[in-house]
Amino acid sequence: MGVHGAVAKRPCSRQHLLLLVVAILIGSYFAAAAAAAADEQKSRNRGAGRRSRRRRAAAAVTSPPAPLMVPITILESAVDLGAVCMDGTPPAYHLHPGSGAGNNSWIVNLEVNGFYFRGQRVWDATVRHLLSIGMAAADQVLLAGCSAGGLAVILHCDQFQAFFPRSNNAAAAGGTTTTTTVKCLADAGLFLDAIDVSGGRSLRSYYSDIVAMQGVGPNLPPACTARLDTASCFFPQNVIDGVNTPIFLLNAAYDAWQIQESLAPSGADPSGAWRACKSNHSACDATQMKFLQGFRDQMVASVLGGRFAGSRSNNGLFINSCFAHCQSELPATWSWSHAAGASPAIQSRGIAKSVGDWYFGRAQVKAIDCPYPCDGTCRNII
Repeated sequence: MGVHGAVAKRPCSRQHLLLLVVAILIGSYFAAAAAAAADEQKSRNRGAGRRSRRRRAAAAVTSPPAPLMVPITILESAVDLGAVCMDGTPPAYHLHPGSGAGNNSWIVNLEVNGFYFRGQRVWDATVRHLLSIGMAAADQVLLAGCSAGGLAVILHCDQFQAFFPRSNNAAAAGGTTTTTTVKCLADAGLFLDAIDVSGGRSLRSYYSDIVAMQGVGPNLPPACTARLDTASCFFPQNVIDGVNTPIFLLNAAYDAWQIQESLAPSGADPSGAWRACKSNHSACDATQMKFLQGFRDQMVASVLGGRFAGSRSNNGLFINSCFAHCQSELPATWSWSHAAGASPAIQSRGIAKSVGDWYFGRAQVKAIDCPYPCDGTCRNII
């Protein structure tokens, strides 16, 4: 079956801008995940005989596929609704239509190069446009994103599901159902309200500025803002228990971005004591590693301490003990391949297989890795 992908975005000039990237991938990457998972399992069960050597040789001489060029769609009609980027230009998206078995399966991917949520009008206008061109009749829809895009997924997951008011997710509440299944995947979006190396809260300070500047309070999950201040409701740890739509959290317990920008940013480390450690985890001394283990423990507690992993059996979780950030975007971390080898795994189950098993209901997936340095499957980036 063919795989179609669409990514659309309008580059705007300001920092902290939400670039809304919509990817509708045919055959979805779940079909690819299923194939990859099967291939992964078969290959791990084989020995290192002649067939293995032939595969390596074939992989070495096979040319990489040509890049897929997907046209951009600029949503001019959104301007009349006030849905514009920070520099006043219209929003845009890339669309790659589905085909074959994936003809009616949609993935809406949020790509963000900063933290910006004043784009609520952009979000509404773009999603409504996609609904009007066929997404409303989809069999299954996944809202996905990485990093700040992953955070946006968590904050917008229930809003997205509400665009499909009679989806299968209503069945649990006794509502009327149709054939549309709506779920969410947040990769590296579990940003923590953590204490930095100076004893302050660098990321909270940053989030507070964003909330004040952008006035995002009315667009944050009301279940959170009813009990906490708006800055606190920018942190997923205070939001995930109130998300009703099935959601999968994929995160590295030693999130590389958070180590560098939240735990040990330059402002919190004026002496540079953390400079080597935050760039290369093997350079961390015992005291620094203990601090990082505390961060990992906080992340684990944030997902295990409430409804998310307890009473919500339709949620998924994959927290591995890697020094990484965003693991769903590259083949080397997403799925097993002959060229890249094994992807990160927990109890021999890789990321693609874990997400696929959760999405298709083949198994409950709530996997939390043992603390560093026990995991030998990591693709660390620091």
